[in-house]
Amino acid sequence: MKKNMYSTLLACLAASQLPVVAQDDKALLKKAHKIHEKAFTVDTHADTPMLLSRGGFDVTKDNDARTSNSKVDYPRMRRGGLDAIFWAVYLGQGPRTPEGHEAAKKKALGIFDAIDNTLKATASEAERATTPEEGYRIGKTGKRVIYIGVENGYPMGHDLSLLKTFYDRGARYMTLCHSSNNDICDSSTDPKGAEYQGLSLLGEQVVAEMNRLGMMVDVSHVSDSTFYDVIRLSKVPVIASHSGARTVCNHPRNLTDDMLKALAKNGGVVQLNLLSDYVKTIPANPERTAAMDALMAKYGLKSRMGMASLPEEEQKKARADFADINKKYPVQLATVKDAVDHIDHIVKLIGIDHVGMGADFDGGGALADCFDVSQYENMTVELVRRGYSKKDIEKIWSGNFFRVMKAVDKAKAPAKEVALR
Repeated sequence: MKKNMYSTLLACLAASQLPVVAQDDKALLKKAHKIHEKAFTVDTHADTPMLLSRGGFDVTKDNDARTSNSKVDYPRMRRGGLDAIFWAVYLGQGPRTPEGHEAAKKKALGIFDAIDNTLKATASEAERATTPEEGYRIGKTGKRVIYIGVENGYPMGHDLSLLKTFYDRGARYMTLCHSSNNDICDSSTDPKGAEYQGLSLLGEQVVAEMNRLGMMVDVSHVSDSTFYDVIRLSKVPVIASHSGARTVCNHPRNLTDDMLKALAKNGGVVQLNLLSDYVKTIPANPERTAAMDALMAKYGLKSRMGMASLPEEEQKKARADFADINKKYPVQLATVKDAVDHIDHIVKLIGIDHVGMGADFDGGGALADCFDVSQYENMTVELVRRGYSKKDIEKIWSGNFFRVMKAVDKAKAPAKEVALR
């Protein structure tokens, strides 16, 4: 699946002079490459569908991450040895009104359509999967494997039947909220604070329905109290599709040690986010912060991800302004070593069976030496350097997540019962 990468990797590493490999010799690189090549590798969160929905983005082309603002395409997946990825049907939080929910539903279904159309047009290179077994089968053909998740329960509004619609369209997890509270639960980053002190009554119904359908409940982005409500109510293991360890980086998007212990007791898994602000506390850059605050105010946004909710012409202008800020005030990025510090901490705290990879590429994820999917082997190099075994690394890359995926599917209601609901 990942042939002829080793010589390319050595050449790239020699040219890049990146710190993650400067201390590693050829024997270690050879060992890491062999492990990475044989492992079935899965990234559980990428926002690539935002690019697909806007049009003009060719996922079959080897795009330049620095100029295209994209981190994922099929050629770079192959070069980075990434077999499978979850594409997120993401919507920023909008008006919590019947009209807002209806508009969000239509937009979400449009994103599903964009994914379907892309996969139909690129059927020789990639294929959708909904189970681990399908992923393995597709992977053996040399194609890239595409799974689907929904990020933010906002588009379902108060209509629980839409969860089955999303499931039938291929979604196998849903992140309950995003950066703001919605009608399901409290978010970890809403500046207004908590509304429900966890899940709303609707949110409790959502968790139960997702359990019934066999859809994984994703606790990334949710508040601490929401997390504990989900753990209490869910009858199956849950996931954090793109989060980290708060002890390593003190950000509300990350999980505390107590939360990690509760997740392990639940049988769940936390997939490591590579968005640098969640990986390492980055020194303040007042000029960049002021420029970003001005951009957010100009377009009436709460976060950069909110650009996706703007009208098309405004989106283009906002993204151009954001690109200008990046050129003028480059963001400082964390490193692979910083990221693996999270894995070390999680493994020491709760064991090897509860951690994986969910970079948040195309949604902000980027490290200095793992800037896009083409550099994913650097993660395996660092894991080998720190003494992780082949079995450990295979668990991190897919084994742990697929264990949860299978458990959730196994516990779902019988097909006849689901159909009759």
